[in-house]
Amino acid sequence: MMLHSAEKEIDEKAVGAVLKAAGVKADDARVKALVASLASVDIGEAMSQAIAAPAAAAPAAAGGSSSSDAPAEEAAAEEEEEDDDAGFEGLGSLFG
Repeated sequence: MMLHSAEKEIDEKAVGAVLKAAGVKADDARVKALVASLASVDIGEAMSQAIAAPAAAAPAAAGGSSSSDAPAEEAAAEEEEEDDDAGFEGLGSLFG
């Protein structure tokens, strides 16, 4: 996200430099896998969805309606969240 915000190319060299600056010794294979997995991800869109998701859930929770449609809506929202997270699957394991 830092590289994206700084409008820098997200490549192995840049990711390695960020990790080194943070004092992290990362495995080159994991860095390469991370860069490859991010190649098909629109980071700006993913960031905006991550910010919008909690904001959209708050009004629904605050409303406290007891509609019979609520469980169906919650199930649909959970399925949608799972789809959104598909591009980030396994990224956490890259940094052990």
